[in-house]
Amino acid sequence: MLGIVKSARNFVICLFIAGLPAQAFDTQARAAFVYDVTTGTILMEKDADIPIPPASMSKLMTLNMLFEALHDGRITMDTQFGVSTKAKNMGGSTMFLNENDRPTVEQLIQGIIVLSGNDACVVVAEGLAGSEDAFARLMNDRAAALGMTGSTFANASGWPNPNHRMSVNDLGMLAVRLITEFPEYYGYFGQEEYPFDNRAPDNRHNRNPLLKLGIGADGLKTGHTAEAGYGLVGSATQGTRRIVFVVSGLGSEKERAEESERIVNWAFRQFVQKKVIGKGEVVTRAAVWMGDHQEIDVVAAEDISLLLPALERDALSAEVVYRGPIEAPISAGQEVADLVVTLKDLPPAHIPLVSDRDVSRGGFLPRLRSAAYVLYRQVVGEAQPET
Repeated sequence: MLGIVKSARNFVICLFIAGLPAQAFDTQARAAFVYDVTTGTILMEKDADIPIPPASMSKLMTLNMLFEALHDGRITMDTQFGVSTKAKNMGGSTMFLNENDRPTVEQLIQGIIVLSGNDACVVVAEGLAGSEDAFARLMNDRAAALGMTGSTFANASGWPNPNHRMSVNDLGMLAVRLITEFPEYYGYFGQEEYPFDNRAPDNRHNRNPLLKLGIGADGLKTGHTAEAGYGLVGSATQGTRRIVFVVSGLGSEKERAEESERIVNWAFRQFVQKKVIGKGEVVTRAAVWMGDHQEIDVVAAEDISLLLPALERDALSAEVVYRGPIEAPISAGQEVADLVVTLKDLPPAHIPLVSDRDVSRGGFLPRLRSAAYVLYRQVVGEAQPET
């Protein structure tokens, strides 16, 4: 059911969806972030803006730097990088590179994503910036430019360092960037194994526990250190929707796997994408000031779909906000208002609305009629009882 209530300066639309409220997700993670990429909706946050040790999840920033270099043409997938003694001597997860190797960029991408190779990260850092310290400075500069306010980098691999921190919000938004800006490389995140030169039979499998579950998971990166606990930046698709989520601070691999699967199931089962307004559908009418038309229809520029709790009894309210009357000239398709949609437990959605027609600036008589019409509307509106 759709109803419209008129007030002096705006209009309120109420949509009612029968059912029961969506259940909030109570996560065991110390920090968490769940985001619906398709609609741009944050579904859940827990200490999402607090900088925390990211462990190997910060390798996503190293990959971002590498993908940007590929995109800019500074390197190609066949470019070979040398392996320094520092890279060779890296502990933790590695590709088991040595100084005689000349791995290609494509091999290093797989070594970082699938094998979580700390040595591969140092090779990339030195290959792009000359040293890992210089690369970390570039990472910090790029993070600032991308608005990652909860991130500081001390190295390329996520090796424990008190100056190496990321918020789960930054990790989630970085994951969205990798998915949307570099789709040609994203397939590597779903690769389940990479037997690089058969050097490490026990370290050939992707640690992402969701890839084999058949729930649409296709990335991105796990992480673990004693300080950070067990974490995962994950993404999954079902139908037309994609979600990205981040969990950190879990106590074991088992907890990480179970919590990640629970989040995916919750995000897809408790929320649905619904078309609420069609392209060109009239949302309201707005008075025009000094034009050859006295009113315009305010319409949706595109089909408007929103993410809603699957079973929701509360009213969804949408307020059309604009400063009226709208002054001519106006072009068809020009943004003239903002549809602000609010629903319990979800952040407001802001959707632009546009004029349905061209309105030229009128001559003396049209402008006089426009002024009289607007004055009449204001007087009549003030005289009407509130509804």
